[in-house]
Amino acid sequence: MGKLTVLALRIVLALVLAGSLFVQLVMVPLLSTDLGEAGPEVSAVRVPLLVIVVLGIATVQLTLVCVWRLLSMVRRGTVFSQAAFRWVDIIVAAVAAAALLMFTMGVVLAPGEAVAPGVVLLIGGAGLLIACVALIVLVLRMLLAQAVDRDAQAAKLQAELDEVV
Repeated sequence: MGKLTVLALRIVLALVLAGSLFVQLVMVPLLSTDLGEAGPEVSAVRVPLLVIVVLGIATVQLTLVCVWRLLSMVRRGTVFSQAAFRWVDIIVAAVAAAALLMFTMGVVLAPGEAVAPGVVLLIGGAGLLIACVALIVLVLRMLLAQAVDRDAQAAKLQAELDEVV
């Protein structure tokens, strides 16, 4: 991966992290105020909804930090090592948690007349898409495992070849 690509990705990651912090610190309190003034049906789901939103943002932030760490490993040329699995596993867990949070949001909003059934269905669909992302990252983890194995085999064969020569 080129230096310019690494720099561009780091800029994007930093901007997304800054944006998520803005949402956490400014927009969530405003959402809390709006939900408090919305009426009795919406007030009943205010606290669970805010907890889900804050935890969802935290899963995004955790994923960003892990991608940053993996990007650092790519830059150093150490991504094909056992240390990379820890970061990929955390990403899979965070994305899976985000999917569960999305499904939970749908369950919280489903009863009553506060939210239209179509919106709950859209939330469920979004949860399914997020779960698919977790599965895709899991497949990519398996590809990383194969690459690490191949790298170890190549190093072993190179060592044997060096002994022969």
